[in-house]
Amino acid sequence: MKNKIKVGAAVLGALMLSATSFADEGLFGYVRLAEPLPKGAMDFEQWFTVRSDKGEGQYTALDTKTEIEWGVTDRFTTSVELYGLGINTSGLMIDAYLPKDASYVWKPAGLEVATKYNFLSPAKDWIGLSQYVAFSYFWEDVHSGQRKDVYSVEGLLLAQKYFMDGQLVLAGNLGVEATSATRKPIDGLPPDFEWPTTPEMEIEVTASAGITYRFAENWFIGGEIFYQTEHETVVGQERWSVQAGPTLHYGAKKWWATLTWLPQIRGGGLMYPGQTDTDLHLIEKTKQEIRLRIGYNF
Repeated sequence: MKNKIKVGAAVLGALMLSATSFADEGLFGYVRLAEPLPKGAMDFEQWFTVRSDKGEGQYTALDTKTEIEWGVTDRFTTSVELYGLGINTSGLMIDAYLPKDASYVWKPAGLEVATKYNFLSPAKDWIGLSQYVAFSYFWEDVHSGQRKDVYSVEGLLLAQKYFMDGQLVLAGNLGVEATSATRKPIDGLPPDFEWPTTPEMEIEVTASAGITYRFAENWFIGGEIFYQTEHETVVGQERWSVQAGPTLHYGAKKWWATLTWLPQIRGGGLMYPGQTDTDLHLIEKTKQEIRLRIGYNF
């Protein structure tokens, strides 16, 4: 009996040690973990996401996110994020989405505040469970690089599970985002080009999952899958897409980095005239996405 207690204590200790080292650490590029930061801890993150290839013309966009997160309690964290956008698009016009060529290296694009509350700990309970809520305002359209006021509220349910004393980690997210968007007028567009400037309401649903395995000290390798669909006031279901790909993570004592390649596997919904890849959604999405996340723990 004593031996069983010692073994159980050792397993629990190992899991709690894993939880400390993974506390809101980005093991994945897109899937969020349920584990929160400890009380009083701070985390700095820098994201770089490159989206490229709409099948026609030239399209490359760089999304950046700079985030500071703080552990208010051992269960509750809050964060503030600054988003940026760089874009290079030419040779492709899409009604209501790509009105003209645009090219600039980078500019501030949006702000976000977010909270996360942990209900169940993956180290202490049979599964980890947290609620993530974010409020954001963007003044640059991330698709076209044009001026656009976008107000959003997003809610995500985050699940996480440890196996093999934390050597194997599973995570999943399920979320809904409500958005109000208003395009700014653009002079000089062709008479038959659609660029509505009335407010639009959109509902976006996402589901994602990831698995990662520690194959060497500080190194994890795994994969992610990401499903997203959007419903808009006028057209109903506007788009859906599935992205999946590998992820590589390195975590040191004070800092970590994660690299994820997440190409679009399948997609559907609205398509632009002349689109040749009919098994993908390429109006709001692209064929390729690569994300690099770098974090530092204070």
